[in-house]
Amino acid sequence: MPQPLTFLTLAIAAASLLSTCAQAKADVNVPKCPSTASFTYDSGIPKHDPSCPKTKVTMCYTQTKLQIDFTAYNETNFYFDPKHKTNDDIWAYEVVEAFIYKGTDDPQTYFEYEASPNNVTFNAFIYNPSRTRTANTPFDHAYIANPFSDGFEVNTSLDKKNKVWKSHSVIPLAIFNGENPKGTVWRMNFFRTVTSPKKYPDQQLCGWKNTKAVNFHITKAFGTVAFV
Repeated sequence: MPQPLTFLTLAIAAASLLSTCAQAKADVNVPKCPSTASFTYDSGIPKHDPSCPKTKVTMCYTQTKLQIDFTAYNETNFYFDPKHKTNDDIWAYEVVEAFIYKGTDDPQTYFEYEASPNNVTFNAFIYNPSRTRTANTPFDHAYIANPFSDGFEVNTSLDKKNKVWKSHSVIPLAIFNGENPKGTVWRMNFFRTVTSPKKYPDQQLCGWKNTKAVNFHITKAFGTVAFV
């Protein structure tokens, strides 16, 4: 004899359906490692710029880690400050970047991760209550001071002959209280800054989801990433 549906059963079924729908609408579906998902971007920010070099992002996850591999194509300068150390202002030179938020709303606090061609990283939670880094409003950083002791990994290689650099990064999901993320949808955006000894401190800004301003910190522009 069929058992009657309980409120709990219906609630679980509804939650499962909502999760499935959210994943179906996500910009990217990221599988468990060793399978991967990849996408590229070569769009200028804030305006279309056909000279933005292509960048590829490849991602996968384990129960405890998020793996992000950047491949930066058409690189001509590999420009960085060799004096920079962890959490210095590497973003003023050439970097690849990931902004990461566990959740689906437009975040006010999120994680900013950067890697330079010199294998130096920037790791900080960003406090941005205006969601747009509006002038005269709070905007602050909470740095991960010892990322490699905390389980972060980075390995960056330069192929100057073919004008490519690659950065393999691992971020511990525990910093998001996000272990075993299968079935969840997060918000993210990805960027790349390009400059040269002659152009510095001016930069060419390239990204995945266009913020439509000379400002990466506009969180309504974040894309959606589902872990499947």
